[in-house]
Amino acid sequence: MPLESFAHETRSRSQRLLAPMRRLVIGWWFRQSPSRQDRLATLGPLISVLLFLAAIISAFWYLRNEEIERETESVKRDTEIAQQQIRLRLIENQEQLARIAREVVTRQIDAHEFSAQAQAFARERPELTHVTWLSAKRGRRSSVGAAGFQADGLMSADGDDPSMPMPNQSNAAEIAFEAAKERRQPVYSPPFADANGTTVFQLHIPLIDRGGFAGVLIAEYTVEALLRYYVPSEVATRHSIAVLDAREQVVSSTVTPMPGQVLRRAALLHDVPLAPALNGLVLRGQGWRTSIGLISNTLFWMVLALAGLTVWMLLGTWRHMRRRTQIQSALTLETNFRRAMENSMLTGMRAMDMDTRITYVNPAFCAMTGFSETDLVGRTPPYPFWPTDRREENARLLQQELQGRSPSGGVEVKIQRKDGSLFDARVYVSPLVDTKGKQTGWMTSMTNITEAKRVRDQLTASHERFTTVLEGLDAAVSVLSVQPPELLFANRSYRLWFGADPAGHALLAGGQLVGTTSRRGLPDSSDEVDDYSGLPAEALTDIGADPREVYVESLAMWFDVRARYLQWTDGRLAQMLIATDITMRRHAEAQAALQAEKAQVTSRLMTMGEMASSVAHELNQPLTAITNYCNGMVSRVRNDSIDKDALMAALEKTAKQAERAGQIIHRIRAFVKRSEPQRQPAHAADIVEDAVELAGIELRRRNVAIHTYVAQRLPQMMVDPILIEQVLMNLLKNAAEAIDNASLPTSRRHIELRVVPKHSAELGGQIEFSVTDMGPGLPDEVLARMYEAFFSTKADGLGIGLGLCRSIVESHQGRIKAENLYNGGLVVGCRFAFTIPVTITSEHLRQEASAGVAGSAQRTEPTTP
Repeated sequence: MPLESFAHETRSRSQRLLAPMRRLVIGWWFRQSPSRQDRLATLGPLISVLLFLAAIISAFWYLRNEEIERETESVKRDTEIAQQQIRLRLIENQEQLARIAREVVTRQIDAHEFSAQAQAFARERPELTHVTWLSAKRGRRSSVGAAGFQADGLMSADGDDPSMPMPNQSNAAEIAFEAAKERRQPVYSPPFADANGTTVFQLHIPLIDRGGFAGVLIAEYTVEALLRYYVPSEVATRHSIAVLDAREQVVSSTVTPMPGQVLRRAALLHDVPLAPALNGLVLRGQGWRTSIGLISNTLFWMVLALAGLTVWMLLGTWRHMRRRTQIQSALTLETNFRRAMENSMLTGMRAMDMDTRITYVNPAFCAMTGFSETDLVGRTPPYPFWPTDRREENARLLQQELQGRSPSGGVEVKIQRKDGSLFDARVYVSPLVDTKGKQTGWMTSMTNITEAKRVRDQLTASHERFTTVLEGLDAAVSVLSVQPPELLFANRSYRLWFGADPAGHALLAGGQLVGTTSRRGLPDSSDEVDDYSGLPAEALTDIGADPREVYVESLAMWFDVRARYLQWTDGRLAQMLIATDITMRRHAEAQAALQAEKAQVTSRLMTMGEMASSVAHELNQPLTAITNYCNGMVSRVRNDSIDKDALMAALEKTAKQAERAGQIIHRIRAFVKRSEPQRQPAHAADIVEDAVELAGIELRRRNVAIHTYVAQRLPQMMVDPILIEQVLMNLLKNAAEAIDNASLPTSRRHIELRVVPKHSAELGGQIEFSVTDMGPGLPDEVLARMYEAFFSTKADGLGIGLGLCRSIVESHQGRIKAENLYNGGLVVGCRFAFTIPVTITSEHLRQEASAGVAGSAQRTEPTTP
């Protein structure tokens, strides 16, 4: 009884512990979908069989690995036993030889007694080939062979014995001899082949007499004998023990292969060094597995075949179930798709049977009317969503639709929601036919068009407002179709100026859209036929047009015309023009240009007025020379003291002075005369030459020198030469005045004029004119205001010079700037520069970079007035 109660209690405790896990598994199972449950039920047996097969394979694999591990441990153990036996024998021999070496060093024994002890030592140790006593100079004192007797020819220095250490050689015996001599400790030599071809190694015991090296005792071992005598027989029976050299070549082995046969490499290997020699020899234990492999096991293949058959049958069942699941999923997906499509439609769907009883409504229909599905299904006319005052009308429209006499565009009706509000709807009715082709009822679709009607009304109002705005514009707006030329739209301003005639549009457009319109008074030339009539309208509507100014002679008005192609409401390609009256602006621009021209002439006259005294002095020199030449010739003619050649020479000099005076007057007249601004191709060198010649008069009066540099082969400029010359004159005169007013010494009384090509990514090619002086510079407040009108630092200045210079430069699309020159923090001059845009090539820039002395530079020295 106590045992039964204990078992019952244990069983109850186990059930209580497993209950939560059972509930968790049952809950997870019922949360899965039926298709997933079917799939899991099908895959369960397959997984069980695979797990069983994996367990069998794992068991076989574990047993096989355990056997391999046992065999590996056996090989390792036997190899270490063989190593231990050989190690103990070598250590014992080393100790015996060390004892003999001490007796030799202490002279307790001589060579004869050494031979007796060595014979007894070698006779008991078959692994030794000989024991030899060598002096410090490698002389043989005594040598005992393996048979236990002293051999006269053994270890002789006269022969070619590899066992004998030879000076100045690198054989194994010599290496061990030198190591023992140096370390003063026993040393094992590397393995080598002796005179008989047997693999041996030597033990060298150094003889140390009173701290000095007195020779060595050499014991030579054969590797084959070590294995034969000191590897236990039970170890050699179980496994193969071999000795390998540093190249892993077998030196000796307990297993001897048949002649010409190569031993198969063992599956189990264990290597240990040959201790205590540690001379590169390795003791290797080898073992082979005795059991069959896993793949060769018949039981394994039987289990695998049965498991494969079971898996194949389960896979066939799983594929069949998967096809059924796929068909069921496709059917469910199609049903869900149709239901989702019906539920997501904004169009209300309603199905009726042949008695006009509602059998189905979708969510969109319920959302439109506000009635639920239960409120509508099963209802017959009059339906609850029909307005009370329109029931007869809606019933008549329903009968008309059922009889197939409704229009193809549907019928517009009023629908009443459940809350009593009304909305406009468009209803379409079509027969509902089953799979057998029999009509079972009617399908009605209903669309809420309240918003569409509102948008349509708003578009109409917007169109009216837009038309009102266009009619109120002061600019003429017109639209003309391309083919045929037809005026599609014209606002009030256009009709005021041109009437309803499309000729005004063609006149503003420059005749681009004029086709066969000669009957309307327009020229019918081939040059005025529109070239765009055959191109796609979509491409042309994206093309804009630059604004242009057109003068209409019949109206005596200027218009700013902007045109673009567009696609009209009916799909035709048309051109729209917006023409703005700019007559007043053109008049103002003409007045401004006239005033600018007058200002330029006035500035040149003022410049010449300021230079009047210098010009008079410049003209006085050739006139005085002419007077002197004439008076001299008259005097000599009266005295009859001049011949014809002298008279001709004097007349030529007089003519040159008159020509010089004429050139000065011609240049001054060309500079100050009033003429219309005219841009023409000009060379920078010619403009600089004229400006420097005129400015030189003022520079010489003020005792200021000028240095000019003009780069070679500069491109031509499209400028007004007189205006550019005027800018240079103004800058040169201002520089000379700044130097003269500052009373600078002669070393700083000079101006530099440079003309070079420039190029930048922002502005492109340019020619830069720069005027640099060594004057006092300009204050910051002057630099900020020097271009302002009527601002001047001179007492008698009008303040229009630099402003006019900037206007002239900017009218040529150039730029002007001024800056002070500094030497540290001290102002040492000022530099004015302006640019004129031109086309600069890389050749011009290379020529400028390599110009140097080759540039066309000239120097004009000051003259004392």
